[in-house]
Amino acid sequence: MPLASSHTLPCIILTGPTASGKTAAALAIARDFASKDRPVELISVDSALVYRGMDIGTAKPSHAEQAEVPHHLIDIRDPLASYSAADFASDAASLITAIHARGALPVLVGGTMLYLKALLEGIDPLPAADSAVRADLDQRAAILGWPAMHAELARIDPITAARLAPHDAQRIQRALEVWQISGQPLSFFHRRPQEAAPVHDPKVLWLSLEPENRAWLHARVQQRFEVMREAGLIDEVRSLRARGDLHVALPSMRCVGYRQTWALLDGEISPTQWQEQVVASTRQLAKRQLTWLRSTPQRHIIAADGADPVQAVLDQVQVWTERQAC
Repeated sequence: MPLASSHTLPCIILTGPTASGKTAAALAIARDFASKDRPVELISVDSALVYRGMDIGTAKPSHAEQAEVPHHLIDIRDPLASYSAADFASDAASLITAIHARGALPVLVGGTMLYLKALLEGIDPLPAADSAVRADLDQRAAILGWPAMHAELARIDPITAARLAPHDAQRIQRALEVWQISGQPLSFFHRRPQEAAPVHDPKVLWLSLEPENRAWLHARVQQRFEVMREAGLIDEVRSLRARGDLHVALPSMRCVGYRQTWALLDGEISPTQWQEQVVASTRQLAKRQLTWLRSTPQRHIIAADGADPVQAVLDQVQVWTERQAC
């Protein structure tokens, strides 16, 4: 059952584009509640954090941060495995129930918007993957290029194509695969179920850290790249490649930062191109996240580049908490 139902349990959702300060704000919420003897547990809403061994390029919370506050849905999959929006919706719904049973408050934090949509609104079952269809699509893409495949998708499923970048190979492939298998566009399966309840649920506080000045976010993305580079992103990807069973077509290795570093290690791009591509791809990701967020009027926007965004988050949480007690 979608989270947006009459049986919703109280929870906080903290979203925003990449590099907007979500982790710091979530930890601040947990610490504030802990000071009042009210435990909080965090549920990651991030398709990259599910993978073990991918710490630097995903900006995964540190071991100290994870030890301070219970974190869920982090390091739950090997990079060779897959994890879908349907998997997340099921896992997150179960966790919310279990966290409440322990007397704690669930705080969902992250920026994978499809995961959040699946949890809040439900998602129709998608056709299972077909290796033969995928192999055929990969062969065509190798000849035509993914922008041409994106143009093909735009003809059969303009709604899905509009939210995908022309080089987003993983999602373009999946959308075309669904079309070939089912004869229905991917947007048909992602439609909002009619039985879903109104999304303005007073039990759910949805906060979104969004910058008023896009240049601020661009600077944060650049700074995050520098931190990842110094922390050893190249060595992390080199270690993953050394396993021998991973390849660049896997969902895990297509994550922003990883696919570009893989190309660097393959000698396909120079170090300068590597930096430019990682930063550009991260900015494009942030743009897509902001576009999706603008379609969700139920969120409370917090200026990520404001004077004290963390305090602004805590103020909103305080007001919501008082209303829940009424």
